[in-house]
Amino acid sequence: MTHGDLDQVDVEILKLLQHDASLTHKEVSLKLHKSIATIHERIRRLKEQGYIKRIVAILDRKKINRNLIAFSHVLLKEHTAKTLIEFETEVSKFSEVMECLQMTGAHDFILRIATKDMDDYHEFLRNKLATLPNITTVQSYFVLSEPKSETAYPL
Repeated sequence: MTHGDLDQVDVEILKLLQHDASLTHKEVSLKLHKSIATIHERIRRLKEQGYIKRIVAILDRKKINRNLIAFSHVLLKEHTAKTLIEFETEVSKFSEVMECLQMTGAHDFILRIATKDMDDYHEFLRNKLATLPNITTVQSYFVLSEPKSETAYPL
């Protein structure tokens, strides 16, 4: 498996950090049997080269009262570059929208939306999403359970 400019040590660093970004350089160095300075330099380089986009904490959405997850498929009336960019810009401003993905196929975008409950989603749909221009259809699907939810890519 090729990863561009990455060697096996870089890949192992990325694997470790994807599963626990709170690891210190010392902890990574002990796991990979490399010096702390080497690990520090490699992580700096991986950030500079864009392999590591950001380091975040993944929260338990239920503990912060985001119990309802919806995947909303959005179809737009027009498909000019201007209208697509306007939609992306405006929908990205909504805190409820966790992801906005432009798609091929029957719908133009899929949004992953996190709200407190169905009433909160209804308010979001009516007072935010539906106010955007150029929307033809919004079709939403609600998550019943999450048997698997990963953030780490296989390397």
